[in-house]
Amino acid sequence: MPGTRILQNVLFFFGIDGTSGQKTESTYRHQANIDDEVVTMEILDTAGQEDIQQKEGHVRWGDGFVIVYDITDRGSFEEVAPLRSLLEDVKKPKNVPLVLVGNKSDLDHVRQVGTEEGERLAAEMACAFYECSACANEGGAVAEAFHELCREVRRRKAVQGKARRRSSTTHVKQAINKMLTKISS
Repeated sequence: MPGTRILQNVLFFFGIDGTSGQKTESTYRHQANIDDEVVTMEILDTAGQEDIQQKEGHVRWGDGFVIVYDITDRGSFEEVAPLRSLLEDVKKPKNVPLVLVGNKSDLDHVRQVGTEEGERLAAEMACAFYECSACANEGGAVAEAFHELCREVRRRKAVQGKARRRSSTTHVKQAINKMLTKISS
């Protein structure tokens, strides 16, 4: 549907970053044309918050999730699996829309997490994987990660909508059959 407006809430989990002492969150609104549809994303950047209750609330809010780790910090990469577990525990059904991003690809000389490790983890989590640098003018790679996430959210919502419609139709058919059975008896 060209020109359709879609609102998606995207939770942006940024892995622990040893260089950043700030632990604040920010919400951004971004509009993009993705596959001929205007999509408005509300993006919540959790900035590596540690509070589990806050994280759970944010997970409930999100339609899709970007988990970012720092390729120069193995600890941030090791935080990905627990974040994924949190997503699966809070969101039902499991298998939530997700993109994994390795950040700071411009700092390859101090890399602690190999590209292959990120690719392998993304394959295990059945999600898209990107490496980029937010500081090295790689806005296209960052945008593509968010666009891919929006596509995945849209696909999953379409599948869920079809399943709900099928379920509703089945219930209506069953109710009609019961009524007809009672009438004919």
